Amino acid sequence: MGRQEIIVVQGKGELGSKIRPLFRSFGKERPHQVPVETRGDSGTETHRVWSLNLIMPHPLLHLLLICLLIHAAVGKGLEKGPLEDKVLQVPEGTPVPYAIYQFQSSKDGVDGFSVTGETEGKISISDDGWLYLDQALDWGLTRTHTIQVEALVGSEPVEGPFTITINVLDINNHAPYFNQTDYAGVVKEHTPAGVPFMRVFATDLDDPHSLNAQLKYTLVSQIPNRDNVLLFQMDGNTGQISTTTDGERLLKARDSVISSRGGDISDSLKSKFDEYCKPVQEIPYDLNPFYSCVLRAESRRQNPLDDPDFTLIVRVEDMGGASESALIGNARVKIAVQQNLWVNPGPIIVKEQLKGPYPMEIAKVQSNDPSALYRLVQKERELKFPFNVTEEGNILLMEELDREDKAMYIVVVLAEDTYGNEVDPPMEVQVVVEDVNDNAPACDQELSVFELQENEPAGNCQVCVCVTVGDLLVHDADDPNTLNAMLEYSLVSQTPSSVFSIDSITGRIKAKQVLRRKDAAEYQLTVRTPVFFHECTVLVKVIDINNELPIFQKNDYGHHSLPEDTAVGHTLLTVKATDADDPGTGSSRIEFHITTGNQDEVFAMETDGNGEGRLVVAKPLDYETSSSYNLQIDARNPEPLIKGLVYGNTSSSHVSVAIVNVDEPPAFDQDILEVAVLENTTGGATLLKVDAKDPEGNEIRFKLEGDTNGWLEIDPATGEIKLKAKAVLDREKVEAFDFNVVAFEKGEEYTRVLLDVNDNVPKLTENQGFVCVKNPKPLILTAQDPDAAPFGAPFTFSLPKKSPNWDLITLDGTSAKLTLKRPPSEDKTFLLSIGVKDNAGVGVQNKLEVRVCNCTDLGHCLIEPSTHEGKLGVPGTLGILCGTLGFIALMLIIVFYRMKKEDQKKALHVGDTDAIL
Repeated sequence: MGRQEIIVVQGKGELGSKIRPLFRSFGKERPHQVPVETRGDSGTETHRVWSLNLIMPHPLLHLLLICLLIHAAVGKGLEKGPLEDKVLQVPEGTPVPYAIYQFQSSKDGVDGFSVTGETEGKISISDDGWLYLDQALDWGLTRTHTIQVEALVGSEPVEGPFTITINVLDINNHAPYFNQTDYAGVVKEHTPAGVPFMRVFATDLDDPHSLNAQLKYTLVSQIPNRDNVLLFQMDGNTGQISTTTDGERLLKARDSVISSRGGDISDSLKSKFDEYCKPVQEIPYDLNPFYSCVLRAESRRQNPLDDPDFTLIVRVEDMGGASESALIGNARVKIAVQQNLWVNPGPIIVKEQLKGPYPMEIAKVQSNDPSALYRLVQKERELKFPFNVTEEGNILLMEELDREDKAMYIVVVLAEDTYGNEVDPPMEVQVVVEDVNDNAPACDQELSVFELQENEPAGNCQVCVCVTVGDLLVHDADDPNTLNAMLEYSLVSQTPSSVFSIDSITGRIKAKQVLRRKDAAEYQLTVRTPVFFHECTVLVKVIDINNELPIFQKNDYGHHSLPEDTAVGHTLLTVKATDADDPGTGSSRIEFHITTGNQDEVFAMETDGNGEGRLVVAKPLDYETSSSYNLQIDARNPEPLIKGLVYGNTSSSHVSVAIVNVDEPPAFDQDILEVAVLENTTGGATLLKVDAKDPEGNEIRFKLEGDTNGWLEIDPATGEIKLKAKAVLDREKVEAFDFNVVAFEKGEEYTRVLLDVNDNVPKLTENQGFVCVKNPKPLILTAQDPDAAPFGAPFTFSLPKKSPNWDLITLDGTSAKLTLKRPPSEDKTFLLSIGVKDNAGVGVQNKLEVRVCNCTDLGHCLIEPSTHEGKLGVPGTLGILCGTLGFIALMLIIVFYRMKKEDQKKALHVGDTDAIL
């Protein structure tokens, strides 16, 4: 018999009341209650566990414990289900025995279960299928257990094995810890805020993918913190430490002694000590308290963590620091503030055109590493980079600078070790070129021209009347933000009179009086700037304004009469007006307008703009519509009058026109009619009816003319045209014919062509042409067609297809423009096919020969002398020979004939003489 401690999970209510008396009957001590968690169908619940010391045999105790465990699990409704492959989740560190899952077999007679696999002696199963833990699982040792479960009848398996995977769930049972208890770091004074200079790092053994290992870093305190101002900050996610804005401004290193490049500290310090402490101290260095103090300061600069300036207490929490039950770890961080010798000396101001000697030292930099090597690079890609740096960090200017070439340079200084690694961050130093007055001002234009209207409304300019003319633009290449570029203006001459002033600062020119063009049309000014005595020329033009009215030569042009058949375009009257404004301007230009009495716009005014206008007939006159017109003609300028000036009676004139009636012939509704007649139309059938009207309303009669076949007859009163009874139409003999209808009125007759046959096609008037290569002017093509409308013009011109060399554009109804697009390299003749169609769409292709050649000054094709053949060839030679022989034969015939005539005359003369004798 021994003493055994057991743990029993007590349920609430009835289960608890049954278990407690049972344990008290075995135990002799009062149970100790410990809270634990169990899982059921309704979720996780907290219960109490009693820890008792019982005197009980071990097998009996174990049996009792299992029974109570199963009883409690059933009472709480733990998970159960059929025996099958399954994945289960079990938290690590659970109190044991711990019920996981109850498997139920589908086979009859099952009286037990077995479990094999990765149990590690911690996983068991009861005869009624309860899978439970004998020992708690540890996520840190094994995260997954794979086991096999079988159902038994007796000792024989009847179902299974099935694979059960038990995943061990991590619980937050490991506190995070820093990889160092104490950290040490160095920060240089004036380090930019937010730039990390060191980092702390912590580890958590819990599941890194769970919240249990999600870490949060915190800066707990800063020692010292006399003014309650935090000079440091920590990134909660990364553990990086940087300065705050206050730290960037307030952190300052303790004073120290700078050692020479690569030298021993004590040797360097002794040298400095002897240099500054004269006369030389007789007290040995080791016994001199001042020397010892300075030596300690320098030693601290070399080993700052032996005596830190600040100590930070930092903390790390798991569960993201968001839970009160999060586990924590702490560490200390020692920080020493070092002097930052790597200080930007810029901006460096250097005067332009500064005389040497060169190289010239303009600044100095010093690295925090005494053995650093310095190098310069240019930030901009410039061809000129007149800077260098010495081994000691002296920045040198190598030559003169010119602000007008470049006003500022950015020099990047690098501090590197012997291997080319940066020991300090790159430093950008600005070199500003200071301006000197080395540039003369220059006028933006050689001649500045301003225009000012005469009588320009004036404003008040103290005691004088001032009108702004304009601002003179003068440029100075010196720095505009300095006095070097400040200009002073003065007027040194004015022609023809002094009527202008100039603002000495802005260069604004003003007129001191109202300008009149009749006094002067333009003024020439000379403006001078000081220092360099540069002069600019200004021309002020006085622009005429419309302050004069146009005046008619006559205000009444009397009465006039026109026959109603006067042709359109006939000039009835010429009117004249004058304007005293400046000739050649819009103010003096005169336009004439008919403003009243012009019903239906029968009349119109034509003008040359110089004061002469013509009253012309714009539309046909009609006595029956209107027998008289009373017209008002106004003379107006295209430019508006000045304010306050209005047109008066002197700018208007009147004329009256009487229309004389003319007996007009009748007029048909249509000039041309085209009628289609079937060849089998029977005699007596009506073909069409013509209609005409007489403007005076007189009675009209009709008759036919030109009916050469005698097929038609017309009713003189109605104009109805019929086919005669005996007329027989035959299309095979006559396809189309035309005739005239004549309308009579008071013995007069008026003829209209009613029917026409389109029996002609449009043809080009010229079939040859040439184009000059050096001046390829378009070739104008003209066509004609004898047919009357609608079978004549307008014509359409076209090329059979798109040509790479020629463009053809129709100009009007009878002509087109042929343009050469790409001249050939040598003389060439083109044979083109030009399509020409009349208004009815009838036409043919016309052949056109176009020669492209070099032309003479007179515009003819040039034939080079070398192109003429030296010989005429056989045909030409034969032609000349035949012509010569023919000419000789003709001359011989004439000679013989004349000789014969002389002989005859002589014989006659002899005969006559004989007769007389």
